[in-house]
Amino acid sequence: MNLTPEEKADGRENYYEAIGVSRRDFFQQTIATGAVGAAGIGAAYFGYTQVDRPVRIGVIGTGDEGNVLIGAMNPAYHQVVAIADIRPSSIHRAFHGDWASPAANAARKGLMKVYDWKTEDKARENVKVYDASNGGYEELLKDKDVEAIVIALPLHLHAKAAADAMKAGKHVLTEKLMAHNVAQCKAMGRIADEKDLYLAVGHQRHYSVLYDNAVNLIRWGILGEIHHIRAQWHRGNLPGRDSWQQPLPGGEPIRGSQKTYDKIADQLRSLTNKLKKPPTPEEAELLRKKVAQWTAWDSDKTVDAAAHGYESMMLPGDRERSALEELIRWRLWARTGGGLMAELGSHQLDAASIFISALGKDGEKAHPLNVHAVGGRHIFPYDREAEDHVYCMFEFPAPGYEPGFDAGYEDKVQNFPNPESGIPGYSEENRNKKIVVTYSSINGNGHGGYGEVVMGTKGTLILEREKEVMLFKKDTKARVGVKTGAGGPTMDTQASGDTAGPVAKVAEGPVSRGYTEELEHWAWCVRNQSPENKPRCNPKVALGDAVIALTTNVAIKANNKGKAGYVKFDEDWYDVNNDATPDGSDVQAEMKSLLG
Repeated sequence: MNLTPEEKADGRENYYEAIGVSRRDFFQQTIATGAVGAAGIGAAYFGYTQVDRPVRIGVIGTGDEGNVLIGAMNPAYHQVVAIADIRPSSIHRAFHGDWASPAANAARKGLMKVYDWKTEDKARENVKVYDASNGGYEELLKDKDVEAIVIALPLHLHAKAAADAMKAGKHVLTEKLMAHNVAQCKAMGRIADEKDLYLAVGHQRHYSVLYDNAVNLIRWGILGEIHHIRAQWHRGNLPGRDSWQQPLPGGEPIRGSQKTYDKIADQLRSLTNKLKKPPTPEEAELLRKKVAQWTAWDSDKTVDAAAHGYESMMLPGDRERSALEELIRWRLWARTGGGLMAELGSHQLDAASIFISALGKDGEKAHPLNVHAVGGRHIFPYDREAEDHVYCMFEFPAPGYEPGFDAGYEDKVQNFPNPESGIPGYSEENRNKKIVVTYSSINGNGHGGYGEVVMGTKGTLILEREKEVMLFKKDTKARVGVKTGAGGPTMDTQASGDTAGPVAKVAEGPVSRGYTEELEHWAWCVRNQSPENKPRCNPKVALGDAVIALTTNVAIKANNKGKAGYVKFDEDWYDVNNDATPDGSDVQAEMKSLLG
């Protein structure tokens, strides 16, 4: 992050040398042997196989993330037979894709493109639509043709929709964060276990070839002893142009004025006028698609959000936030969202824990010992409850760490033998050592973008925007080389696509940020059910990510109330079958509510 082009080029070269096999070689060899094709790159890399018949899927929630997941479907694994959403714009994009920009369309291709249906009428012959007029997702769950459910609803609805789906006998893949509170996460895990159903959560880095290769570098000891990970997600959002504050259909008051402004209607008029005299036939076709999309977006003003459980409230300055605004801008509110840590931080703390877990022998997900965190609304007015800046510091146990060993270390260390630890650079003397992870998520300045820096005693690994990786020797640009051979590096990573979408293109074949692979593997597990086959981000793993994000929110809230923004993690919080929670949520109450 924040490297010059020359530094990036040098870091990429070092990375490829360290791996020993170029990505071009990997893809040429893989394609030449016929391993790619309908089965996909993920099958060749992660070891699953193409299913004997596609899993019949219902998608509940077809907004931004739901449409990303639709775009990542592989017809060889998934047959979308039903969708449910209460917003006309979401239903429209589910079929036609998102034409707001080239990046948006690459991410959200739409069902018609995924399944090669030429018209919406043809698509609707294959996909049932459940909206506000015919019972919504509750009716979808009664459909016996649906085997499994993909959930991409606002965060506060994840637990209920997942529980309802599992009660109906459906396997579930829900978007991250797993749920709105830790008790809901534990209840979801218990229900999945009781019903003997697969529950997967969409932390897609578990299926990123790039991240998996970074894990291998760490395991091989190329970085030496890991002592620090720095992660960030910086965005240039500012008041008036915030990606989480989408325009409201029907318009909204202009701040400090008695007037209102309807951005969607204004854009629709502009597009319609341009369509009257398009410069080329191609431009005319694109304009027609945009007009249809903005017309559907404008139709969202007819949604009775209050009838679907959304609420109005008074904001400071005597401005009323409508139920429709809570629906559309759900990430901004504590009742419906989880703020920066749930939406962004959970991904990168998941990545940090993946890297640290690679140092262990048991394959268990690494859990932090404690967190110091601060955050607040630093640049935005009181038009939201979510913080616009978050800064955190976590301590994770390094290999061999012994709880309580810090006290009296000088006396204790003399009495310890020094057996082989199995991890390069680690020994019994590391029983007091920890790995510090720092994380910042800010609005107002996007400098540096997002990514992770993994620092060890021998080198530094930099991962940028889920699309490229660089390796540096210590703090220099010197070349890093390793020997190849039996048990050594054998495969290079593949860069992922544009930051706005899950799919991009490389000369040798398709690449992915992990969305397609997580969906494929989930479908493979459904078709090959056994105790050994389970999604990489199963309830136990996903609960860990939720505990980290939601406990950090607890620390931030404590700091904002004048208390120390520090929380020590309790291992009981990570146990699905233990009722302890960090956020005061009640597991038994959630079980009763969800099982109803």
